[in-house]
Amino acid sequence: MDTKVLERFPAGSPRGSWPAEEYAARLRAAGEPCATVVMDLKSDAFLVVVRERTEPRTA
Repeated sequence: MDTKVLERFPAGSPRGSWPAEEYAARLRAAGEPCATVVMDLKSDAFLVVVRERTEPRTA
């Protein structure tokens, strides 16, 4: 599986504001059931990602 980053949000949002979660919820409502939020500690940002299935490799 591959992970595709759809959007980045800085971690310093005002208290009570969850823009990454709200964006992921809108995507799920629009038919993207795998949209989720993860924290990227290195860049101090929340990422909205989807996991994409890749075809298995054959030798």
